[in-house]
Amino acid sequence: MSGYKFIGKNLRRSDGPDKVKGQYHYLADSFAESSLYGAVLFSTHAHARVISIDTRSARSMPGVTVLTFEDAPTERYNSGEWFPGQNDPPDETILTGHVRHVGDRVALILAPDRRTALEARNRIKVVYEPLPPITDMLSAGDNAGLLHEDGVPAFPGRIEYGDIDAAFANPSFVERDTIVTPRIHHAAMETHAILVIPRAEQVLEIRSPCQIAFGVQHAVSMVVPLPLSKIRVIKVPMGGSFGGKQEVVFEPLCAWAAYRLGRPVFINTSREETMLATRTRAAAMGTIETALDAEGKILGRRVSMLVDAGAYLTGTKKVMMAMGKKISRLYAIPALRYEARAVRTSTTPAGACRGYGSPQIHAVTEIHTDLLCRRRGFDPVEFRLKNLIQPFSDDPSGGANLGNARIRDCLEQGLRSFGWQERKIPSGSGRFRRGAGFACATHGNGYYKTIYHDITGMSLRLLEDGSAVLRSGIAEMGHAANAAMAHIVAEVTGIAPERISVLEGDTLFGSYDIGCQASRGIFVVGECARLCAEQAMEKLCGEAERLWKLPVTHEGAVLRIGDKTVDLGDAVREIAVKNRVSIEVLVEHSPKNNPGSYGVHFVDLTVDTLTGLVHIDKYLAVHDIGQAIGRNLVEGQIYGAVQMGIGMALTEELVFDQKGQPSARNFDKYHMINAPDMPDVEILLIEEGEKGGPYGAKSIGEIATVPPAPAIINAVNRALSTSLTRMPLTPARIVAALNQPDSIDDEKRRSPCLS
Repeated sequence: MSGYKFIGKNLRRSDGPDKVKGQYHYLADSFAESSLYGAVLFSTHAHARVISIDTRSARSMPGVTVLTFEDAPTERYNSGEWFPGQNDPPDETILTGHVRHVGDRVALILAPDRRTALEARNRIKVVYEPLPPITDMLSAGDNAGLLHEDGVPAFPGRIEYGDIDAAFANPSFVERDTIVTPRIHHAAMETHAILVIPRAEQVLEIRSPCQIAFGVQHAVSMVVPLPLSKIRVIKVPMGGSFGGKQEVVFEPLCAWAAYRLGRPVFINTSREETMLATRTRAAAMGTIETALDAEGKILGRRVSMLVDAGAYLTGTKKVMMAMGKKISRLYAIPALRYEARAVRTSTTPAGACRGYGSPQIHAVTEIHTDLLCRRRGFDPVEFRLKNLIQPFSDDPSGGANLGNARIRDCLEQGLRSFGWQERKIPSGSGRFRRGAGFACATHGNGYYKTIYHDITGMSLRLLEDGSAVLRSGIAEMGHAANAAMAHIVAEVTGIAPERISVLEGDTLFGSYDIGCQASRGIFVVGECARLCAEQAMEKLCGEAERLWKLPVTHEGAVLRIGDKTVDLGDAVREIAVKNRVSIEVLVEHSPKNNPGSYGVHFVDLTVDTLTGLVHIDKYLAVHDIGQAIGRNLVEGQIYGAVQMGIGMALTEELVFDQKGQPSARNFDKYHMINAPDMPDVEILLIEEGEKGGPYGAKSIGEIATVPPAPAIINAVNRALSTSLTRMPLTPARIVAALNQPDSIDDEKRRSPCLS
């Protein structure tokens, strides 16, 4: 790291000052001239048919247009499909008269301003025929025909390798647990907004704070009769996503309305609307069985997952399969059978959320691992060291090689730094009980060796004043991807990062990129930026040699030509005038590997057995990231991820009653971890390099949110000698478990997962 000028240092974000001062403009801060403001009429029922909809009073208001499900196209699509030919089952329309969750889209009201649009929406009278809601994922499959005409009870998935029957034929031990993870709101600061402007020559210009610009383009093409070449998607500044803006929600509706009316249409949502009508992290129930030999070596695992997709399938089956693929990339498991089902319920649709299934499946495996160690008398550290994968292991499920996987380094160095030997024994016998726990985790770095292609393209132009422009298809989500790309280019070219502009996704003028997903931002896109910068400098030096007829090398932003030096900008200018050549290159990159990123989180906490409150006293996050591009940016990702993970473990859950009505519609009843509740998070980075990543770097943004929840659950269980397996561990659940220990984990006894 000492040999780098920019890599591994603290990076300065170019957008930081404006964001701190509240001067950074997001989509909701602008309103295109002559735009119509769109207010969506959302269903108040969890499951119903619209018998009648009276829009006369709303339509009588000056400038108001009302488009209902009766006007809308009936083409069905899947909002989680981002590329033609993926063939995800389509079950959603832009508007519907058969509502399937509170927040489903019934009509779109368009007016000259927000106040008029909302008033017009309030004037619309809808008569519903209530239908039985399906709110329990355990019974969803039996009632599937009620919710969707296709009658599909569940969307199954399966991964199997090794001889699973032999593994369970004669083991020394078999341990079994069922773990339940909650439905969670993404809670990005920016709610969902979209602007669509009809342009000349039948082009629709879509401005969206999205994660996959080309995915939005594909989704809109399924409901608007235009070719992809006429659908322009511009990724605009985003105020956070965490996966909530990976799938399309309002873009097809907004685009259809703008196309139909020939007017710009703008839709913005409130926090309540975002919570009810967009996407969530899927709730899941996992039953896991592990076969062991007498020494604690894993012989095989059987895992069965039940995943709640909500009202529409969206990308939930993809998430469900991603869960299964992680199992064989953390522990060496000779035989695995993973069987899963995604079911639809009358609740807010699920979809992508930070970690894309990893937080759920690692909660299942890591909580189970701790519990089986306790029941069988295995030391949890020794058990993991005996079973964790080794660097450069192959994935027995057929996935990519695991690469320079330093999970053992994370565990061993973390144990020492955390002081595990001194903290591992629980203490306290009165009201306050103290315990420590940890959890291991892995996540990927792109799509190589999956069924999905992984392509990114970039062009870099070196300018006549020595600055540069990098055109890319990436999506800056607030996680400083643009700053990271600028610093990677700076390391190659010597140009100061603040003199490098990084442009984001534009489907008409930018290169193709499959989007900000699968933790591919640094490993895949960052490597493309490095290759692009290297090729630009090679072209510059080659053209300089052709012009000056002398050997040329570069030292940073200065060319050494024979015995003289020329500034980069001067060389670019001279080459343009005399060689008639600009210094611009286009690079398309597809990765040749997909290694694992790894992490282990340690937590020491105190439980108040009277109130059920949990206080985290010490927290350590250890991560194998190959090489930090920007140290402060890596740390910032981990801090935010820990906050999300604590919420998953202790406080956050979207709950629906038997009628499908949500208990939380705003942050007043949806409890997140706030600044006063956050522990000081210590961070230890393992930087052993990873082939194929820029300067050896690999992902951190998603992996960092995977271990916190199971680490906390394990610590609580050690502190209280409980076997709690249903998240979140709210105070009420903890107190109930202490008062009625026999009632803990009722789902174990009624789980259908392994039937």
